This record gives sequence, structure tokens and C-alpha cells, in this order.
Amino acid sequence: MGIFSRFRDIVSANLNAMLEKAEDPEKLIKLMIQEMEDTLVELKSSCAGAMASKARVNRVASQSRERSEDWGRKARLAVEKGREDLAREALMEKRKHAEEATARENELAHFEDLIAQYQSDIKQLEEKLVTARNKHRILVQRHIHASTRKVAQDHIRKANHTDAFMRFEQFEQRIDRMEADADLVNYGRSPTLGDAFSALELDDEIESELNSLKKTIAGEAPNQQSKETA
Repeated sequence: MGIFSRFRDIVSANLNAMLEKAEDPEKLIKLMIQEMEDTLVELKSSCAGAMASKARVNRVASQSRERSEDWGRKARLAVEKGREDLAREALMEKRKHAEEATARENELAHFEDLIAQYQSDIKQLEEKLVTARNKHRILVQRHIHASTRKVAQDHIRKANHTDAFMRFEQFEQRIDRMEADADLVNYGRSPTLGDAFSALELDDEIESELNSLKKTIAGEAPNQQSKETA
């Protein structure tokens, strides 16, 4: 069973409202597009049929008009020749074909209106179909993005619950323990003679660097005062 019961339902349908209420919007829009395409094919076929009928009726109307005119010429000839009997019969044929031409011309007007309506319906349906296809494209893109995000979130959630982080924490704890063990190697041990001399040498280096820094600062002071006086 189709979503739409007739062409007017398609044209007047509020696609947004229908999609918002649908449990599966993507599936629904696909069905809509399919039904629109099928209806469009039917409309174009009917329009083509009406155009073919119009061409046939137009041909019959032209032929009837030409025959009516031909019998009119024959009636005139018969009168000129004094054959009123033939002229009367010719005039009857002329009227018959003239009436046929008039009937076909009235039928032509009907087909012209029908074709114009078909063309209008086709245009409206094509516009609606473009809108539906655009909505389907957007829905597909949203579905792809949503699926990608879902996969990413699933991976993140799984990663948070795996042993990977636990193993990483255990490794950090092992490193912390190794560093602590290294610090405790010399803890509480009396300094050796070598340690004492190393400390003295380090003290001498510090004192030397400190004296050098003092001299540098002392040398910069007079220069700074000269600049301020100038």
C-alpha cells in the first residue's frame, strides 16, 4: 500500500512533519521517493498519450475542414452548371464535414487543457521530488555521521574498560618503585672520603661563581650612575 493515495496527496504533503513522526525516517523517505518517481512516470505517460490524441484529433479536424471547403466548391460548380440537385447534395456533405471539424476543434480545446494540467502536475511533482531527494541526502549524511560517532564512542567506552589502562598504571607503579629503590640505596650510609672531597670541590666552585657575579654587579653600578647623571 502506497504512502500517498493520489497525486494531490504528494503535492500537499508536509514531508518534514511526516519524517518527524516516522520511526525510520530514512526508510520512509525512500518509499516516498519511489512512489513519487512511479507517479511521475505515470503522469508523463498520460501526458504523452494526451499529446498523441491531440495530434490525431487535430489531423481529423484539418481533414474535415478541407473536405467541407471542397464540397462548398463543388456546390458552387453545380449551381453554375444548373444542377441544383447536385448542389443540394454537395451542400449537405459540406455541412456534415463542417460539423465534424467543429466537433474535433472543441475536442482539441479539451486536450489542450488536459495537457496543460498534466504539465503543471509534472512540474509540481518534479519540484517535490527534488525536495525529497535533498532530504534523503541530508538524512544519509546524518546517518553516516551518527554511525561514525557511535563507533568512535564505542571504542572509547571499550578502551576505558579494558586492561590497557590497568597495565599502564601497573607499569607506572613499577617505575615509581624502582626510583624509590634507587633513592634508598645510599639512604643512611655514612659519606666516604671521596664524597667529602667532592663536596669541598663543589663548594669551591660555588664560591668562585658567586665572587665573579659580585664583581660583575659592582662593575655595572658606576656605569649605571654615569648614565643617570648624563
